Amino acid sequence: MISTAFRIERKDQQIDVFREGLSDPLVTQQAILDHRPFLHPIMAPDGIGELTEYSPGHHPHQTGLYWGFTRVNGTEIEPEILKEWFYKADKPADIQRQVGRDFFHHPGGDYWQRVSADVLIVEGSEVKWQTVYNMLDADGNAILVETQNWSLCERDGKIILDLQWQGQAQVETTIGEFPYGGMFLRMPFRKENGGQALNSEGAGQQEAEGQRARWVAVEMPIPGREERSEPLSSIAIMDHPSNPDHPTPWRADGQLGVGPSRGLSGDWKILEGESVVFRHRLQVACGALDQEGIEQEWAAFAKA
Repeated sequence: MISTAFRIERKDQQIDVFREGLSDPLVTQQAILDHRPFLHPIMAPDGIGELTEYSPGHHPHQTGLYWGFTRVNGTEIEPEILKEWFYKADKPADIQRQVGRDFFHHPGGDYWQRVSADVLIVEGSEVKWQTVYNMLDADGNAILVETQNWSLCERDGKIILDLQWQGQAQVETTIGEFPYGGMFLRMPFRKENGGQALNSEGAGQQEAEGQRARWVAVEMPIPGREERSEPLSSIAIMDHPSNPDHPTPWRADGQLGVGPSRGLSGDWKILEGESVVFRHRLQVACGALDQEGIEQEWAAFAKA
């Protein structure tokens, strides 16, 4: 029988969550001093196979499971100009001001500054930890203080990860409209191996792109599980009803990268000194997508 007891080991720049009886971490919170916080790897519940991917060739800036806004404190910009210049490193200064600060494509360097990384509950049937980071402007001043409160437990053989994300504005902060930005999950997709995305409205990847949904799940074959009875694994991300603009519109890209992104529906603001909170639940499972099981878990989450 697989244990439902967990323990945390804290290192200088990471927090490892172990399941009793397994020698390797089940989940690792990366908490590097000058790099955005992210979870990688997230292992399958039985400890066999990594469900997240760090810096894939098709999107080298992506880091497992992470949070990164795309256009922070930009100004009005014509859509054609944004499309032309957004991905270019040599933007003129006026274009850069219009585009804003991009935390999605810049996971390190002078964009992020760790304030703290703490273990809140070190062992038991549920463990908890927290990271706090400054999101920096071009002069090194904090725009937002980002706090991520995480908990992990097991339910019916699945790993349940709860996140409460809080952003406290140090200055008035505008998150600009863009097709993606916010929480994002990158799994080890390979076109030749296949996989699928499914949302709460019954849509697959193409239809799920930009669509509002209560949850989105991704299933794919996982390297290292080829000889297992369940070579597939899945992760479902759930949007809590208390979140601003719920149900949130979602990014669902062609390599099955997914994430809720409020900026898809337009600009939004956090006033100086105020905070915004988002709550999400992840269900990590071995085997094929279980739509009914995800619905049941979302219903429980919605009441929490």
